[in-house]
Amino acid sequence: MSSKLTKHKTKKVKAVQQKKKLFRANEPVLSVFMWGVNYSITNLSHVDEPSLLLPEHFKAFSKVRVDNSNYNKENMPSHFRVKEYCPLVFRNIRERFNVCDDEFMNSLTKSQPIDQNETSGKSGARFFLSEDKLYIIKTVTSEEVEAVHALLAEYHQHVVEQHAKTLLPQYLAMYRVTVNDTENYLLVMRNVFSPFRTVHTKYDIKGSLIDRAATDKEKSKDLPTFKDVDLINDDLKISIGELAKEEFMETLQLDVDWLTKLKLMDYSLLIGIHDCDRALVEAEQAESEENGERESSDDAELSSSPGGGARGLTPPQSPLTYLSKNPNIDPDLDQFAVKSGAELYGIPSAEESEKPLFYYMALIDILTHYGMKKRTANAAKQVKHGSGAEISTVKPEQYAKRFTDFINKIID
Repeated sequence: MSSKLTKHKTKKVKAVQQKKKLFRANEPVLSVFMWGVNYSITNLSHVDEPSLLLPEHFKAFSKVRVDNSNYNKENMPSHFRVKEYCPLVFRNIRERFNVCDDEFMNSLTKSQPIDQNETSGKSGARFFLSEDKLYIIKTVTSEEVEAVHALLAEYHQHVVEQHAKTLLPQYLAMYRVTVNDTENYLLVMRNVFSPFRTVHTKYDIKGSLIDRAATDKEKSKDLPTFKDVDLINDDLKISIGELAKEEFMETLQLDVDWLTKLKLMDYSLLIGIHDCDRALVEAEQAESEENGERESSDDAELSSSPGGGARGLTPPQSPLTYLSKNPNIDPDLDQFAVKSGAELYGIPSAEESEKPLFYYMALIDILTHYGMKKRTANAAKQVKHGSGAEISTVKPEQYAKRFTDFINKIID
């Protein structure tokens, strides 16, 4: 009985090395920040989440020091250090705010964060925006790091008790990045504004009218930050309807009560307004310009090609086309409304409003404690403007009442 031998050919497969992240940025600090976020989140994925956060978790930190590194020398310095504050606490906070760690890491490390050089605060802080526009990275001082530490346990408890329904800033991570022996502190927060809709008008509201108007320099910016006096002069009313106002004010009051309890003050309500009609006009203009550029390019190609015959041309990817294909946009809804959950802070204007708008509103700058500096500033301003003047530096209880009363008046 004969048997046949089956021959097997050995296929040679060339190993393909997994593509490494480059953390390419035009500043070493940003490259190291991106590396640090990647390193931290990757390591955290191997750490079990504790059933209960203990006091030591709110004091914990992780540190890594890299010396004489040959990795990615074109983009990374050879010596640097990264420290992450309270990693397990911030992971828990991210989870409560429905932020997936893998997506969070990808947002901050896939591409260099965008420098928002026009939005630097008077404190000198710099702001960066993740490429997908979901997160803000703010440079902070060591004193502000201490302030976050001081309120973190209370902040976490408030987020838990309110089931993450809050207008407070969503603090998602905090790092110290050391390059060339210089320490840089970075606080990561969720972006209040929409990643999909352009904000056309912006206000920073404190409920005070003393020194609360945008300067001429500020007004010259592409997107100036207007203030309380500007809002009054613009005769602006935020029209969101009775039910939406009731829900918003209830959440705001709970947050303000919490801030008052911790003796925090000088916070603001950040308001961004998206004009739907203006957005459609801008999209149509952009589509028209893109069509014109494409037609000019095609005409040039046709005139220079041998025989010049017509070819099948594909229509341009206009902004409206992009929106309709975006998984977070529902094309069956008016104005390409964003599906529920894709935007956190957006509130549509009431049906009876003069024009369709979207409002984005949340609290910012909550770290100012009513200590000796603020008491001194309060006394000095009262001497200058009089005890009855609506100055911003007042006691936390007085600040809170004036603030909520002002917000209640400007919302319909």
